Amino acid sequence: MIPATMERTRIICRLLTDFATFLWLFLRPRRAVVAEKLFLRKQLAMYRLRGVRPRRTDPASRVSLVLLSMCFDWREALFNVTPQTFVRWHRQGFRLFWRWKSRPGRPAIPRELQALIRRMARENPTWGQERIANELLIKLGLRISPRTVAKYVPKRPPGSPRGDQRWSTFLHNHAEAIVACDFFVAITGTFQLLYVFVIMEHGSRRLVHYNVTKHPTAQWTLQQLREAIPSDHPYRFLIHDRDSIFSPGLDRSIRNLGLRVLKTPYRSPRANAICERLIGTIRREALDWMIPLSENHLRRVLKRWATHYNEGRPHMSLGPSVPDSSPRIPVPLQSSRHSIRSGCVVTSRPVLGGLHHEYALLPLAA
Repeated sequence: MIPATMERTRIICRLLTDFATFLWLFLRPRRAVVAEKLFLRKQLAMYRLRGVRPRRTDPASRVSLVLLSMCFDWREALFNVTPQTFVRWHRQGFRLFWRWKSRPGRPAIPRELQALIRRMARENPTWGQERIANELLIKLGLRISPRTVAKYVPKRPPGSPRGDQRWSTFLHNHAEAIVACDFFVAITGTFQLLYVFVIMEHGSRRLVHYNVTKHPTAQWTLQQLREAIPSDHPYRFLIHDRDSIFSPGLDRSIRNLGLRVLKTPYRSPRANAICERLIGTIRREALDWMIPLSENHLRRVLKRWATHYNEGRPHMSLGPSVPDSSPRIPVPLQSSRHSIRSGCVVTSRPVLGGLHHEYALLPLAA
């Protein structure tokens, strides 16, 4: 690849040099040009008398000779090669020109449009090429053929599932109607194993319910769900894993609560990723920094942390916002990006003995 590029560069440089020389000849007197032409012919005749054969002509020289031959009658000035060879150079040049001029296929669409087509196909797996072409025409005013769209739509690998709605898309579309639950363990200062059960809303990220037990059972779990989910709840789905605690009898009782059970696949914690993230946040922001001394102590820690999580901790997935932001009056933005308006002071309230703090902007006392 590199030698071919160097060869093309060399040809272009030679052609530019010959063109500059050709322009310079126009500025010289006609008598000097004719004399120089005769002078060069005499020297060429001396080489012919000696029988000296010239070297093979390089492509740049061939192109220059062909271009110069269009300006005069070249038949009397051709000595190094036969007329048949020179005509063959002509034909090769025209063949290359028309091959470049008549490139097969349509020209490629802009790279930005290619990337947009791939993005639309990736974000909408149920759309076909005609739907994408119509979307581009009606919404963006871009006229493009469905066959052209098909060239840039990512091909599905052989054996992979068809382009149905992804699990993450399902969770996003039904977030307001989904609750998820899961267990995790905590160790006390006396090396006692405790089980923590949490229930959360997908849409608001709110921690709906939590409780602690030493011996979790299906009946105890059902009672926690009854306490957390009211009779007039707006939920439709409950996500949980395939732990033995979630028995078939428990699932039937959950359906009696008006919920459809969605079990995650085996060894797939990412299918319940939002609840798993909640458990990870509890560990990183609370239990990794303190040792519960008893079951009641763990409940008190979780109670204080749950209040902070629901009412004071910002969540990036919410905009950012806090899950229970409805009772609060939103703080208006400052007139300056980096300065607090006069007459106000920043206050802080410790959470969990100063492990975290919640900040607020209050007016100065008169």
